[in-house]
Amino acid sequence: MRKFDSLFIGLLLFSMFFGAGNLIFPPFLGAQSGTTFWLAIAGFIFTAVGLPLVVLFAIARVKGGIQAIGNRVHPVFSTAFMVIVYLSIGPFLAIPRNANVAFEMGVMPLPFIEGTNTTVILLLFSVVFFLLVYLISLNPTNLERYLGRFITPILLVAMVILCVVGFIQLDGKFQTPTGGYEAGAFFKGFIEGYNTMDALAALAFGIVILTAFRERGISDEKQLKSYMLKASLIAGTLLAAVYVSLGIVGSKMAIHGSFADGTQILSTVSFNLFGSSGTLLIGLIFTLACFTTVVGLTSACGQYFSRLIPKANYKTVVFVTTVIGFTLTNMGLSQILKVSVPFLVTAYPLTIVLIVLTFFHHQFKGAKVVYVSALSFTGVFAVISGLNAFGLDLGPVDAIRSSLPLADAGLEWFFPALLGTIIGVVIAKFSGQSKVVITEKLDNTANGSILSKD
Repeated sequence: MRKFDSLFIGLLLFSMFFGAGNLIFPPFLGAQSGTTFWLAIAGFIFTAVGLPLVVLFAIARVKGGIQAIGNRVHPVFSTAFMVIVYLSIGPFLAIPRNANVAFEMGVMPLPFIEGTNTTVILLLFSVVFFLLVYLISLNPTNLERYLGRFITPILLVAMVILCVVGFIQLDGKFQTPTGGYEAGAFFKGFIEGYNTMDALAALAFGIVILTAFRERGISDEKQLKSYMLKASLIAGTLLAAVYVSLGIVGSKMAIHGSFADGTQILSTVSFNLFGSSGTLLIGLIFTLACFTTVVGLTSACGQYFSRLIPKANYKTVVFVTTVIGFTLTNMGLSQILKVSVPFLVTAYPLTIVLIVLTFFHHQFKGAKVVYVSALSFTGVFAVISGLNAFGLDLGPVDAIRSSLPLADAGLEWFFPALLGTIIGVVIAKFSGQSKVVITEKLDNTANGSILSKD
């Protein structure tokens, strides 16, 4: 490990996390939350920064990573859950979403695009975009070099220019809260943090970051945890600073009227501050942010599926992921976004409960029944919430969901998850399962290593 490797890998992690949603949602939150901004942004940071970091810490703590954590419920659950997560944050949702946002913000505002066939322009843009994604993703050892050392610093400089000038030039004050921030602003921000998809992305990015450290000669598990912690804190600090800055810029713009979303706020701010040059600046920010995230997700999918399917090598998976992402990108952003909210509402509670249980694993002696019970109770209400988000009328079932505590805050799964955990602990205690489950422990005296798997 060289002196600044942790810094550059931290920048790499930041660049992979910082995509379309990370740019869009904070300024919109700022504009809507008004005088409740600090509560709202605190909730947002809790799920958009804190939760991803907790996921990374959990992955670093457990030998075998997230797959081993999921195996504590059941190997079938672990594989099915991770495949769904990787496909969703990869080629079927997050990748095309980021590519579309990069196109709409980086290309569509350009003056010479006006009056042209946008379908053809999107096709040409996506060809170039995904060709570059494919070439950089082919060799995961290049990610830290290209993303951490070159692209991320450019992105950060552009963000600093936008935010600093915005702080100085914009004189708007916090307005009256709207859009659901009038009451329960923290919980509203908490749910909005889901939309970054970073907690799910952390499940995938953990393998990329651990690989980056291992390629630098770090094999000791204790050292890996330490370096993962440093890189995660660097990325998390930068993310939180950017979110607060973008949120403040959004709050200052609220006085100028209502906006449809965060992209409109940032486009207006850039143009008002820098004129036509601002269009290029915000286009550069969006394009770089979305590009780095797509590269990170593509590489993560390549590493995961090439390990899951022995006959599928890394380069083949990267190619297939790129082709699927390219194809879905050309379907348009609106169709992609229709799927994202219901999926997130379903997947996030399961992820949160699974990761929280990981940190209390030894407190309940690793009993599998605790994992199964907690995830079962959580899963039922997470699926109901997801179906409701799709617009399905579930009648009395939805009435039960709505009557649960914290349902108004979008946390109707919390008490079922808690109940499921308690039931699991009680069953484990009275059935004699309250012992640490160790399926393999091999003391290899020849090399002095101990392999353990729980």
